[in-house]
Amino acid sequence: MRYALAILIAIFGLGLADAQSDQTDPRLKGLFEQLRTAQSPEAAAAIESQIWVIWSKTGDAELDQVLQIGSRAMAIGDTRTALKIFDTIVRKAPNFAEGWNKRATVHYMIGDYEASLADIDRTLELEPHHFGALAGLGLINVELERDEAALDAFERVLKVTPQSESAKQNIEFVKQRIKDKSI
Repeated sequence: MRYALAILIAIFGLGLADAQSDQTDPRLKGLFEQLRTAQSPEAAAAIESQIWVIWSKTGDAELDQVLQIGSRAMAIGDTRTALKIFDTIVRKAPNFAEGWNKRATVHYMIGDYEASLADIDRTLELEPHHFGALAGLGLINVELERDEAALDAFERVLKVTPQSESAKQNIEFVKQRIKDKSI
């Protein structure tokens, strides 16, 4: 019942104030520099985790709780609930990049790639270094067989986080697919 109440609060926005943007946190500049110079994938992963923590804070404790509920719904595959929650978040906090990124992820999960791409565009407009959104952009382009666009997105991930093993693997996959298509 408590979970249902939290969902209702999230959906209808009861008591939520406008949020401040997470991507303006002054710590991010230094963390992105550390990320670019990380010496190992493990070191990069630790820095990425710190960035995700900052990105997940809106500046509004209630909205942060709503984001957590939406993230849990997404994690268990309840895309309908997650989408309603993230719709509310982007409406209440249109300058909160992670709200757009989470909604883009749900759109991806349900196969609505065009809606996901639109939300990724907004995420990257707000936070150009959003390696998660860039990776999502690459994955959607892989699904749509837009190999050059996918390659570009994964290469952009590496500019932000050069130790990203998944970006490197995805680049190799796309390059191989391009090569296979040319034969």
